[in-house]
Amino acid sequence: MAEFTHFNAAGRARMVDVSEKPKTNRTATAQGRVLMRPETLEKIRRGNIAKGDVLAVAQTAGIMGAKRTPDLVPMCHPLLITGVDIDFKEDPQPDRNGLCGITVSATVRTTGQTGVEMEAMTAVAVAALTIYDMCKAVDRGMVFTDICLVEKAGGKSGRYLRGEPG
Repeated sequence: MAEFTHFNAAGRARMVDVSEKPKTNRTATAQGRVLMRPETLEKIRRGNIAKGDVLAVAQTAGIMGAKRTPDLVPMCHPLLITGVDIDFKEDPQPDRNGLCGITVSATVRTTGQTGVEMEAMTAVAVAALTIYDMCKAVDRGMVFTDICLVEKAGGKSGRYLRGEPG
């Protein structure tokens, strides 16, 4: 089992020194869901939200969130992000609680000495928060769920794919 790397010998928080690590191509994909009432999703789909195009604004917010991750998560290194893609998948079929949803996916890329997992998850979270912010006037009961790393590639630890052993 891997040891925690963000503590020094005295047990205090530290930023990991990556200066000796080689630069490699790194990619991470994260996703999460925003659950809402069916009528809220319908308003988003029809462009009937007073604040504007919800998914266009959430897409921009997700990209900005990825870029600002080290300002939000204390031990994250500032990275030269080479690409961010945000995608949305609408699920209009209500679940057992009567809620439908939007799955937000973010893929972040860099060539560097440390990975972009936190940037991908931050992008998803900020996009979800933006959906909530833009739609809260019509649905304050929206829920975020299952924000997680789906896949990562590059670096010493290699590839990770959610659901695969190891």
